[in-house]
Amino acid sequence: MHLMSIRFGTDDKAKAKAFYDATFAALGVEPSNTPDEYPIAMYKLPGGQAFIVGPARDGNPATYANGGTVLFAADSDEQVHAWHAAGMANGGTCEGPPEPKPQTGGKVGAYLRDPDGNKLGVYHGLSFG
Repeated sequence: MHLMSIRFGTDDKAKAKAFYDATFAALGVEPSNTPDEYPIAMYKLPGGQAFIVGPARDGNPATYANGGTVLFAADSDEQVHAWHAAGMANGGTCEGPPEPKPQTGGKVGAYLRDPDGNKLGVYHGLSFG
């Protein structure tokens, strides 16, 4: 089994796209090239997975997961800092500045919420396997 995609809801695709274009660029991911008339923006992540933002399919306002966090890997401590700065400059809110995190044995990580409140994190050197 492997993870195919992650989708976050947004009620403002343009704002979400600006945030993710900037934060993913800091990690070396190309901006979304999904046509503007599509209701979603999709990003092709290294490894083949997709990250998608768009409105809730049921037509109700988008909400974020209480307790949910999606983590991404950075290639360097500098990428962690660049990712966090890009997010803060594009409508994100800080949930943990870039710094060595004691819960990971000192690996550098950072946390943000996107403009819709979804929680994201980036770490350099952290692995789960």
